[in-house]
Formats: sequence, structure tokens, C-alpha cells
Amino acid sequence: MARPGSGARTAGDTMRTEFLADPGAVAIRAAELVARLAREAVTERGRCALAFSGGTTPLRAFRALSGEDVPWDRVHLLQVDERVAPSGDPERNYYQLKEALIERIAIPSANIHFMPVEEEDLEEGARRYGSILRRIAGTPPVLDLVQLGLGEDGHTASLFPEDPALRIVDEDVAVTGLHKGRRRMTLTFAAIDRARCILWLVTGSGKSAALERLRAGDRSIPAGRVRSDRAVLLADAATRGDRKRISRMEKN
Repeated sequence: MARPGSGARTAGDTMRTEFLADPGAVAIRAAELVARLAREAVTERGRCALAFSGGTTPLRAFRALSGEDVPWDRVHLLQVDERVAPSGDPERNYYQLKEALIERIAIPSANIHFMPVEEEDLEEGARRYGSILRRIAGTPPVLDLVQLGLGEDGHTASLFPEDPALRIVDEDVAVTGLHKGRRRMTLTFAAIDRARCILWLVTGSGKSAALERLRAGDRSIPAGRVRSDRAVLLADAATRGDRKRISRMEKN
């Protein structure tokens, strides 16, 4: 698992944590970490499987990652989750990832795997995406990195409070109920927890309460159910309720 160099850690907190000055610093640190992990995975296993989420914070990281030294011809890009929406819908994570990263790097089209949310039978689409995961990352699939965000309500990926997808334990990909008028396709806890590294990117003061619960391992929120012993958390100063710039990092 990739290991960050410095950060702040609370007693009993099993995830490696770094608080950085601002979202830009989080993005740069994340890009460095992902690039290093990808190089290590290719050296050790001949390929790397990365699963990315959507959102504003990851967008910055994707753009920074496009400038890093990564053996893209050996990397497979997958999605953590996606809105069920037609082709061309700007709310699709697909278009964010495409603009911020894919169009800026030399990666074979065969190495890009988007969730089939346009299919009429979404459940069959989820099963097919699970098959893709197994083809790329083994049976059961072990992804090299899963990048997650954190919602103010404590959700992560598209695993929302009280959604039936939270209870799925025997599949790697699930279809959710409606959230803000959209169903979603998402990796399940089973697929996320198998990853060699789980990378949390969290920025903004609005995430402070949810982040505190995540770090405390509060299983009453979906994010708190994700395993922490393989996790790296990168957050900005605002998430600690302190908008002042952090001038030095606390040692782990």
C-alpha cells in the first residue's frame, strides 16, 4: 500500500491521515501518491487497476495526475460510481474524468472501463461490470486503488444512508435507489474493502462533521463502514474547522 510521508493522526485512528493547506495541495499530494502506487503496481504485477470517483476535489487531482510519470499503457481506469443518465448528460462522472484526465494522457481506449448506466437492464449492466472487474483484477477482484469522496451526510461512492445497496454483500457492483432524482451504479463495500489502497479525498468546511465521524469509525454512516487499515486520508485545513493555512505538517 502506498504510504504518505507526513500527516496528522489521532489516537486509535488506523487510517493514515494528512491535513494539507488547501484543496490544491490535496490534489497535488493525491496525484503524487496515485502515480507512485501505479508505478509500484506495474513493477510488481505488470498492471494497475485504479477506480475513481466523481466530484470537485477529485477533478483537481485528476488534472494534476495527468502531469505525473505513470505507465498508462499498463493502467486500467475504472469507476467507483456513476449516475444513471443518458450519454451527454453533464452530471455523469464519465465526462469529468474524460476532460480532467483521459484527454490529457496516452492511455489505450481498451484500458478505460466506464459503468454501463445507459443499458435498459441496469442489474444486468452491474453484473457485467462485475465481470470486467474480475477480468482485470482477478476473482474476487482486488483493485490496486479505490479513490473515495465523502458526502456531508456520510455517504461515499454512491452508498447513501438507508439505501438497499448498503446490504449487498455478495456482489461487487450494485444499482441504488433514487437520490436527487437519479439512480446510481456503484461499487459495493465488498469491492471497496478488497482494494490494496483506499484513498479518501476530502475538502471543505462542510465536511467537518462527517470527517470526524469517519475518522472515529462511526458505522452509523456508510463511510464509517469502509475498512480503515488500508486507507489513506488526504484532507484540507478547512475540514478541521480551521480555515487558516497549515504551515507545517504534524508527524504520524
